[in-house]
Amino acid sequence: MQYLAPNLKYLRLRKRLSQSKLSFKTGIGASSISAYEKKRSTPKLETLLKFTNFFNRNLDELVLTDISALDREKLQDTKGDKLRILPIVVDAQNEEMITLVPVKAAAGYLNGYSDTEFISELPNFRMPFAELSENKSYRAFQIEGESMLPIPAGAYIICEYVQDWELLRNGSCHVVVSSEDGIVYKRIQKDLENNQFILHSDNSEFSSFEIGLNQVLEVWKALGYVCFDLPNA
Repeated sequence: MQYLAPNLKYLRLRKRLSQSKLSFKTGIGASSISAYEKKRSTPKLETLLKFTNFFNRNLDELVLTDISALDREKLQDTKGDKLRILPIVVDAQNEEMITLVPVKAAAGYLNGYSDTEFISELPNFRMPFAELSENKSYRAFQIEGESMLPIPAGAYIICEYVQDWELLRNGSCHVVVSSEDGIVYKRIQKDLENNQFILHSDNSEFSSFEIGLNQVLEVWKALGYVCFDLPNA
């Protein structure tokens, strides 16, 4: 249990959560979280499992490993020099299609993002817009929640695949796919020295949070969106 206290604090702060906000999200009392982080108390197994589920870390990592050091060691290939598998679907003319990832498929996408069969089973289509180049790969992600208002929940974000993360422009909107936070649409800020991205919402009611690069699976640059929620007069 020697690493439990610093690990809890590290994981909480990386998500930019106060102890009270973490308490709200996990159902664990804020006073208990404070006691765990200060080594004044040891959580029961049931509580430990709540932490592992929320932070998407296994139990051994949480109690036996210095997670902050582990994250620093797992340096991500930010330039994309190593192979990243991006399965695509083509039509009868061998032209690449745009794959749509609806909200209901978001959980499955985390496991099947590199699986050609899974991608082929998602809706695939073409968009005849001059802004979309023929030599690039695109994907459309449906978003949920209100963190990026005025773009509403249910909108479809049209995105271009990003191979070299070092070219990302701070403050620009991207869909980030990660093993820890799933599919999120945010404004991105690079912090490559600390091996992380900082993700910001346009809705000020939502807090920014960090995500380790070793957790990132894909990055997609947002180009536009399709929405069926028309504004009122």
